[in-house]
Amino acid sequence: MNFHVKDLNLAEKGKLRMEWAGREMPVLKQIRERFEQEKPLKGVRIGACLHVTTETANLMDVLKAGGAEVALCASNPLSTQDDVAAALVKFYEIPVFAIRGEDRDTYYAHIKAVLDFEPHITMDDGADLISTLHAEFPERVANVIGGTEETTTGVIRLRAMAKDGALRYPVIAVNDALTKHLFDNRYGTGQSTIDGILRATNRLLAGSIFVVAGYGWCGRGVAMRARGMGARVIVTEVDPLKALEAVMDGFDVMPMEKAAERGDFFCTLTGDINVIRKEHFLKMKDGAIVSNSGHFNVELDLEGLEEISTEKRRIRDNVDEYTLVNGRRIYVLAEGRLVNLAAAEGHPSAVMDMSFANQALCAEYLARHGRELEKKVYKVPDEIDRSVAEMKLSAMGIEIDRLTPEQEKYLSSWEMGT
Repeated sequence: MNFHVKDLNLAEKGKLRMEWAGREMPVLKQIRERFEQEKPLKGVRIGACLHVTTETANLMDVLKAGGAEVALCASNPLSTQDDVAAALVKFYEIPVFAIRGEDRDTYYAHIKAVLDFEPHITMDDGADLISTLHAEFPERVANVIGGTEETTTGVIRLRAMAKDGALRYPVIAVNDALTKHLFDNRYGTGQSTIDGILRATNRLLAGSIFVVAGYGWCGRGVAMRARGMGARVIVTEVDPLKALEAVMDGFDVMPMEKAAERGDFFCTLTGDINVIRKEHFLKMKDGAIVSNSGHFNVELDLEGLEEISTEKRRIRDNVDEYTLVNGRRIYVLAEGRLVNLAAAEGHPSAVMDMSFANQALCAEYLARHGRELEKKVYKVPDEIDRSVAEMKLSAMGIEIDRLTPEQEKYLSSWEMGT
């Protein structure tokens, strides 16, 4: 079996950590039990480019239990958990190509190794796998039934591809499932981002000014958790509706130009490029701490920061100190990459349970219906979204009401008024 991981001797530790995460993933466990009996993915090759974490490892196990052949690479150079990568290779015989801290060339070599697997279904987190496939291996696209995409940034890229007529097979936007973005993006990103910032810095949030760039579901989660830690939160936005919502939620809203002068902590979560630029860095306080929890490090203009810096040094793990031409010091966390995965362990497994349940069920859906779909980005089928919610509630021991026949009739008719 071809693979590339840091050290297979780490596998035992990784297996134990997978077991620990799996205890909080009851929906995925239910799906695994059914998959093992029905084998809905038998004969299907799945190429996955995801964060190589304990939660992802449990998803890979479920896909393999369903009959799939699976190969996995990392969707971020700094998010790989090397012990988990080793465990998947040694104990589950799943080809993994991922090493924490790998350089750009190795990162793309690993993506190409998964594409050499000639997958029928692609599973992306950020769309690097699918974009590389389309750009460099167009002759292999015909073998692909369909794909899934895990994160907001990837969905944005794929919709742009579809709009330009460049997308050559259907992709399901798992990120847009209600049981994904309402929970994973808000509660998962909220908790894990604060966790990453605190692990990297060990600084007190209470009483500080915390600037959140972007008020999508991820930004909402971080703003909520920062306020819960006692920070005074400022939100920056370009969308008037989201900005208005942030105001109504009780946050200060202003342009980054003004927020830059006030913030002690900054975190970008927009999915766009150069959200914090040279002119913003130059206005920041001495000692400002800057991080990113959007998928790619392009949200911070790090090249521009280098240009206005006289010195750079690694002052502690995951903290780089830039001394600016004005003498002030700016601290960038995790090289501007996903701070929740690079400086911490990513989302708690309980919330990833729903996200990866959607991934598994969408892979099953594509195996059955992918050839019937058009070459565009699809939402997760409502029946999958609802079934994930129902399974999660059941696993939590929570019951809900059901509509009576009278109520169903009332909601489906127009004749009955007040």
